[in-house]
Amino acid sequence: MATVAAFRDETPSVKTIAFAASQWTGHLAGQHIDIRLTGEDGYQAERSYSIASPGGTAAPIELTVERISDGEVSPFLTEGLALGDTIELRGPIGGYFTWKPENPSPLLLVAGGSGVVPLMSILRTRNKCANRVPGRLLYSSRRFEDIIYREELDRFAATDNSFSIVHTLTRGAPTAWRGETRRVDAQMLAKYALPTAQKPHIFVCGPTLFVETVADQLLALGHQEAGIKTERFGPTGEKR
Repeated sequence: MATVAAFRDETPSVKTIAFAASQWTGHLAGQHIDIRLTGEDGYQAERSYSIASPGGTAAPIELTVERISDGEVSPFLTEGLALGDTIELRGPIGGYFTWKPENPSPLLLVAGGSGVVPLMSILRTRNKCANRVPGRLLYSSRRFEDIIYREELDRFAATDNSFSIVHTLTRGAPTAWRGETRRVDAQMLAKYALPTAQKPHIFVCGPTLFVETVADQLLALGHQEAGIKTERFGPTGEKR
């Protein structure tokens, strides 16, 4: 069990929830947890959510949840929980889509929408390191107001010469926008992906079609399949 310790709005439809858990011993960047809700009639709904907080830490555990209007779990997490509430939580889970600070390879992270959450755990973990590997995030959002962690990501880029971020918006951009304004495609990846000669450690996360398309385009650019890790979620925001 875990107790709700804090809330933070990230966008109009996305909220970060911090949980305190006395039994929590830490996690790897990129891992996730399962949350189970049980109704008064005994009906249960369970969903997996990526951990947003940096790896290697104990509680609080931060989850960043996008509210899906017709979802079973996200509306309750983002609107129904209150400080001090307890919830059934299991994890950490997963060993494939993870990153450890001792990995010396440069990092290339590609996110679509809320797929940035596990990548933010990686970046927060990296930010704690004394010797940081070079990193770049290519992040696709619908609109400017939908960019999750925007201010924190901007601070990372402004204070760390070895990290850069490229934003692209797919449904319109504000005046004076300096980022890209289309879906991630082969030309964009050819322009912004780290060179194949650097053998970057690549993490791609987002909706299923986004992830499959980006992974195929990276392979076509010459990146090795063994160096590309992917994680995807379906139309309801559930992890796959």
